[in-house]
Amino acid sequence: MASASPGNDHGWSSGGTSPRPHAYDPHQQLELFRGVLTRRMIAFLIDLLVLAVPVILAVIFIAVFGVVTLGLGWALFWLVSPASVIWAIVYYGATIGGPNSATIGMRVMDLELRTWYGAPGYFVLGAVHAVCFWISVSALSPFILLIGLFNGRRRLLHDYVLGTVVINTSVRSQPAQPARTW
Repeated sequence: MASASPGNDHGWSSGGTSPRPHAYDPHQQLELFRGVLTRRMIAFLIDLLVLAVPVILAVIFIAVFGVVTLGLGWALFWLVSPASVIWAIVYYGATIGGPNSATIGMRVMDLELRTWYGAPGYFVLGAVHAVCFWISVSALSPFILLIGLFNGRRRLLHDYVLGTVVINTSVRSQPAQPARTW
């Protein structure tokens, strides 16, 4: 139960630490959010390709296996849909929860997913991020991109729900300016 601590003029307190501030300020660190929406769309297409290739190969295998087994192997087609969902959740969870905190498409586009207070992503966050994204896209179609146009951090609906932010990492990895020679 929360209690007011002695000498605390701010009312009730949980006795814990004070709330964390946002790690990324779009007014002071504008370069971290420059081009993020466009890069996210391209990264999504790359990730969609990465996700689709194994599914397409599995479908081709099942089709050939069905021909070889005179139609018995085609019963495996019912596994394609649930396996695709599991594959997508594991892919997003493992890549966002990995050391780069980004999917393959996000790495290609120099993007990184962080929590609003700056911590890197983890497996469950990546998996839930994917599920929330697909639910929001199913309900709102591409209109979820409009939300990103009206905030400084270029966050989408599922980013708000999960407390995440996607930043442009290319500004941090630029090489240092060469020394002047004159």
